[in-house]
Amino acid sequence: MAQLKLVPIRLENGIWEGHLTGDVPPQPEALFMDHPLPGVEVSEADGGWHIRVPVPPALLSDGVHTVIIWDTVEQQKLGDFTVIAGLPASGDIRAEIDLLRAELDLLKRVIRRLHLNQN
Repeated sequence: MAQLKLVPIRLENGIWEGHLTGDVPPQPEALFMDHPLPGVEVSEADGGWHIRVPVPPALLSDGVHTVIIWDTVEQQKLGDFTVIAGLPASGDIRAEIDLLRAELDLLKRVIRRLHLNQN
């Protein structure tokens, strides 16, 4: 079994990109809800291969959606990426931290204003 390693690069403009290193050319497949996504591209890059996965509009809906990157030759998971959007995202820890940060900023402004009014 070839040792493959997938390193995520970015998710930008509806395209997820990653860099794959390994001994043999990969034949990746992107799966969303156990269905292959169309348009997966693989090209040679320095020290491996560059993988591009178009993000379908179905992933841009309420909830947490995960895409699995799967090697069809070695029959192994290479990696995954997650898209979080909409109403259920409000319960996500990152959304909670962002909300706490905003509330902390508001509290700091109120305390500074009170301190200035006392002097």
